Amino acid sequence: MSEQPQVRVVLADDERMVRTALRVILDAEDDVRVVGEAATGAEAVSVVRELRPDVVLMDVRMPEIDGIRATEQILAGLTDGPPRIVVVTTFENDSYVYDALRAGAAGFLLKRAAAEELVQAVRLVSRSDSLLFPSALRSLAAEHTRGPAPSPPAWTARLTEREAQVLRLMATGLTNAEIAGRMGVGPATTKTHVAAVLAKTGARDRTQAVIAAYESGYVSPR
Repeated sequence: MSEQPQVRVVLADDERMVRTALRVILDAEDDVRVVGEAATGAEAVSVVRELRPDVVLMDVRMPEIDGIRATEQILAGLTDGPPRIVVVTTFENDSYVYDALRAGAAGFLLKRAAAEELVQAVRLVSRSDSLLFPSALRSLAAEHTRGPAPSPPAWTARLTEREAQVLRLMATGLTNAEIAGRMGVGPATTKTHVAAVLAKTGARDRTQAVIAAYESGYVSPR
């Protein structure tokens, strides 16, 4: 019988005790393995480029360069199969977190999260088929997109009716399978629609597409 594929994780945090706690939690799972650690933003970039993990748990505030710049540099340097980056933060309404999401992070996780939430978050983002904590992302977007609605970007006119429906369902946090069931189409058709949404919005992943939808006013986070 073949072994279960493991999700390979890098931990980036300037506090050794935090990294140790995260490692203990994650290494206790059969399907998750911590393969590296970094204590600074610059070290995180180097370690991730060398080890090519599936997921990075990234602290926002670190020495040398912060988690936002580290996220940007990692994703710019690894365009072929980049890792999924989850920002680990103390405050969920932190403007740094929203900036990290705009820079390409796949989601964020509070440092006070329970062990099972941490493990589930790693598994979820590694699958790339759903948003991590969609209600929290919606609240964060609402906090940072106040003011009059901007002019619709060009991509809004390029979406088909089906693609627009998929984008709205993506924003609620539904998985591809759940979207397929809601729309009455097959999983392969849903994947095609999701891929088209990402291409037309110029988004790297679902999180970036939903943020683009929120910031353009195409989907309201409120």
